[in-house]
Amino acid sequence: MSATPDYLLIGHATADLTPAGRLLGGTVSYAARVIHSFGLNVGILTSTAPNEPLTAQLLPFVSELVILPAADTSTFENIYGPSGRVQYLRAVASKITPADIPAHWLNAPLVHLAPLTDEVDPNIAHQFKDATVMLTLQGWLRKWDPDGRVRFKRWFDPDVLKDIDIVVFSEEDVAEAPELEREFASVVRHLFVTRAEKGGTYYHNGKPTDYSTLQVELVHPTGAGDVFAAGLLSSLHVLHGDYIAATEVAARLAAISVTRFGLESAPTAAEVQEALASVERHAPL
Repeated sequence: MSATPDYLLIGHATADLTPAGRLLGGTVSYAARVIHSFGLNVGILTSTAPNEPLTAQLLPFVSELVILPAADTSTFENIYGPSGRVQYLRAVASKITPADIPAHWLNAPLVHLAPLTDEVDPNIAHQFKDATVMLTLQGWLRKWDPDGRVRFKRWFDPDVLKDIDIVVFSEEDVAEAPELEREFASVVRHLFVTRAEKGGTYYHNGKPTDYSTLQVELVHPTGAGDVFAAGLLSSLHVLHGDYIAATEVAARLAAISVTRFGLESAPTAAEVQEALASVERHAPL
């Protein structure tokens, strides 16, 4: 039997259609590099088309990669115009259910639910009783038109959230329903709302504390939220549950990420160690 990974990532690796060609994307793709830089073993449960060439880019960063077969790989295209970005979902891979989780993964200490296309069955949250479970919410807040245009979908389920320790989303994710920030804060023990260059807000049992971030020259923002989330959960493991210090580390790594393009925005091992060394340690919450 394979060893249990330190950190599980569950969600779709995606193909992103860009002017530079078809590129690997998705939360799991960014996060795997971050976690690897912390020296943790990574397991990914995802779904793509058979023989998807992009998944080869994940292999250097994971200890175990489980791919559920699908007719297509989830594929996004962003169209930019005078009014901003319009996102389209051109193809969707298979759903991921509790039955798809390898048995030896159920004892993993860190679990990251990373939906992008509403593909992660929320009941997966109930499977990991002894883990620290984190949700990056954006994929449960999406629906799409028949032509693939991505729209906002309201999601809030206290029964699922009771088994999730940490929720992370950006203020942009809930721009059409800003009251969700307050609702999530009322039921989630640890909620993080990221606000780009403004830093963000950490709610502990509903009590908000704002945090700042490094001010840097923006090159490309895509993936910064994924870097923040993976950096946060990885830091918590290394820092023995020190949420304040872990937030500082995650914010620093996310700021560094926007100075680079694409998957190369993930921090190096040296940058991780520098960020860990820079924070003041606190008692775990």
